Amino acid sequence: MISGALKAIEKDFELSERDLRKIIKGFHSEMRAGLSGRPSSLRMIPTYVDRPTGNERGEQIAIDLGGTNFRILGLTLKGRGRISNYYVMRFTLHKRDITSTGKRLFGFLARSLKKFISTNKIHTCKKINLGFTFSFPVKQSGIANGKLTAWTKSFSASGVEGNDVVALLNAALKKEHIYNIRVAALINDTVGTLASRSYSDKDCYIGVIVGTGTNACYVEKVNNIKSIRRSGKNTGDMIVNIEWGNYNKLKVTRYDAKLDKESNNPGAQMLEKMVSGKYLGEICRIVILDLVEKGALLGGIIPKKFKQCGYLAGEFVSQVLADKTQYLSGIRRLMCDAGVRDQSLNDRKTIRKICGIISLRAACITAAAMTAVITKIDPKIKNRHTIAIDGSVYEKLPEFANNVNAELRKLAGQSSTRIRLSLTKDGSGRGAAILAAVPAG
Repeated sequence: MISGALKAIEKDFELSERDLRKIIKGFHSEMRAGLSGRPSSLRMIPTYVDRPTGNERGEQIAIDLGGTNFRILGLTLKGRGRISNYYVMRFTLHKRDITSTGKRLFGFLARSLKKFISTNKIHTCKKINLGFTFSFPVKQSGIANGKLTAWTKSFSASGVEGNDVVALLNAALKKEHIYNIRVAALINDTVGTLASRSYSDKDCYIGVIVGTGTNACYVEKVNNIKSIRRSGKNTGDMIVNIEWGNYNKLKVTRYDAKLDKESNNPGAQMLEKMVSGKYLGEICRIVILDLVEKGALLGGIIPKKFKQCGYLAGEFVSQVLADKTQYLSGIRRLMCDAGVRDQSLNDRKTIRKICGIISLRAACITAAAMTAVITKIDPKIKNRHTIAIDGSVYEKLPEFANNVNAELRKLAGQSSTRIRLSLTKDGSGRGAAILAAVPAG
């Protein structure tokens, strides 16, 4: 019985080459629509900055804010893709800092920067550009302008939504008597990852994050971006933030539909709900629960904790797939922690198979999306392409990176030899510092 149930699940989640090429075609259509200002699941947001040339020079600083733990880093760009004097300090925001007022929040950032300057003996008499990685939804009108549209990640500081976060940070710096540092670039983590790798790699035109969330950016011709054409600028290149997590032309299983319905944003972020670490564990929970309810797993006894939405995090999938022991003792411990004492080896093998099926689908979708972006830039893939990639799923989920590469080879054929995925750790902060030295687009 379990064999038949597993085969049915495998079929539900399976993506044929035809399915993946349909995703690529749909991606191209949605990218063109987003660039032209037509309705699209891909927002295609202009960032107002080109990728670095590798010749930028000078001392740069960046604040990398994506959650309650944030970093401030400094580096010196030496030109020819070289970086020296790289140093980092980490800080923690407390609940009152992120839920009180914007003045308190940005004041804390400014005071932290002041400590960073003092600790690292940075000269306060010379002007220094600051890159600001702000991984929250913003509507940008320039490289150093962006209004917060809505807080996420438990942040709720008042007086920030609808306001320019660069102006708020600059005002906080001034209040702390920091006059020699100005925000020169506002970016997200995906753009930072692209910038970090492309400073030393001329073939890098794409940045991807596959972690708790997922997104990508790439370099586009300005004359293809409608909102930029309106401003009078119609030449050169610009990094475009795709916001690909919202892509919705995908094959949806009944498990995906259930997850989407129970999420806090039904109908949105469909690709993200199939790929990112935030949701992989939840898909596994829903599938496991379905098999248990059918009596095909765990003797038909539903673990109490498995009834809780969100009980299984993405780490569960990683830990299950990492278990190579003969009797899957690691999975046994995980299930015991969930209150499942009565479990067979076959149960554990089934759970491992489920996690593998869901992980493989995520890798296939990621590979198809990457191929779509590459072929948007270079339809015949005649040139070399480095994809800068970061994120916990890509880096730590067992076999995920290998599966992405394998699917890329299938989709790109012989041209796949010209595609290279490069893990770019901590690119968000480093990229912000680098982009602070790039002239605004």
